[in-house]
Amino acid sequence: MSVASKPLRDTARAAQPSARDSAQATGRLLGRVLASLTGHRGVPESRPGIAQARRTIELCRALLSERGEVSGTRLAIRTLASYQALRGQALEVFLDLLVEEFSPDREQVARAIAAYQDRPSAATLAALQTAIESPCQELFRRLNLAPTGTRALIDLRRQLLQTLSANPSRAPLDRDLTHLFRSWFNRGFLVLRRVDWQCPAAILEKLIEYERVHQIQDWRDLRRRLQDDRRCYAFFHPALPDEPLIFVEVALTRGMSGNVDPLLAADAPVGKAAQANSAIFYSITNCQVGLSGISFGNFLIKQVVEELGRELPRIRTFASLSPMPGFCVWLRSEKVWASLSAELRKQLQRLDAPDSTSGPVPAALKPEVMRLGANYLLFAKRNRAPFDPVARFHLTNGARAERLNWMADTSDAGLRQSLGLMVNYVYELADVEQNHEAFARRDEIIASRELRRQAAAVPARSSTPPPSSAR
Repeated sequence: MSVASKPLRDTARAAQPSARDSAQATGRLLGRVLASLTGHRGVPESRPGIAQARRTIELCRALLSERGEVSGTRLAIRTLASYQALRGQALEVFLDLLVEEFSPDREQVARAIAAYQDRPSAATLAALQTAIESPCQELFRRLNLAPTGTRALIDLRRQLLQTLSANPSRAPLDRDLTHLFRSWFNRGFLVLRRVDWQCPAAILEKLIEYERVHQIQDWRDLRRRLQDDRRCYAFFHPALPDEPLIFVEVALTRGMSGNVDPLLAADAPVGKAAQANSAIFYSITNCQVGLSGISFGNFLIKQVVEELGRELPRIRTFASLSPMPGFCVWLRSEKVWASLSAELRKQLQRLDAPDSTSGPVPAALKPEVMRLGANYLLFAKRNRAPFDPVARFHLTNGARAERLNWMADTSDAGLRQSLGLMVNYVYELADVEQNHEAFARRDEIIASRELRRQAAAVPARSSTPPPSSAR
């Protein structure tokens, strides 16, 4: 709907009372008429938080007006302050009103389409582009004039994403913010910085707060991750100088690591970076929920590889040591579960028990688990994409699926997610672009011969073929 109200006759016609319930229908009609006169539709007057939300909407209207162009920054600050004070129902009402009041005018769009079809030209095309652009996009641009505007809009999208499943009508707001963020956070604006122990405490605290792959236990743990044989790099944006957008943790090692525990041990002896020949990316963390879907990781990995290559020319292997967070979910799916051995089913059931104490997976299950793990990486799909989200990330970036590692993560999370399996994805700069193209254009997963042999291994207990969803 547009910012302008529908004609009064349309509203009245849509609310004709029934003979059976004329009193209630008349009340509904009056409410809709009043709403159309004041320019607000679809949100009941009695809904909690309506007054506070509408005050904020009026500030948004003012910001989009000529007055807003003149007093830009000051009015943007005031509008953001009003939005940030909204809580609970007031915030819910505000989000609904944003969609209702600041959507493209359908009649104007229809006229612009007809004009372009009737007389295609640069002028009618420009008019059509203007008509279809959501007023919300311009509102968000003007809100971004405030010193904290970018941060506030990221937070707005974070709150919006939490409500989308229950309120799909708010999807246009998400599309508008995503469109703007892809421009504002493109690679040209991102700044790569190495995070070390000398960085401000505020940034170091953010690493502890945001790390989700391998939780940082305390300051001692963090300091170990920043010593000479470790690296941490993050992307920052000029509008958020103290907020990492995404960061990667790297271990500098001799040889390609196949076990994450030594990399995470806070008391592990510190090696010499100059003697390392491998760089192992063992944790990549997206920090801002409000920037979900905005791609940073592909740029980050490639630039870190280049940075490390310049700093430490002896390093020849660049690889991840990555989790497989969807593996056990896939094993429990109906088609795959039927093909599992009784022993493996029991193991999964033990891990499901709320009072279970996780322990290493029995070595007797290794051949079966490794075969299934290789099938999962190479063939398990969700639509046309790999089922595993981490696999999607690395394969999209042009990595090669290299090696499965048995009992590589024996933490509770590692056992519950993937029975302790982890996988190395190798980045070879000479092949990254070619691998990316093969995956993007043909859905081809570049993998080592070893991984393909494991996937094709004949089950030791029977001649049962691989699960149908993994072919």
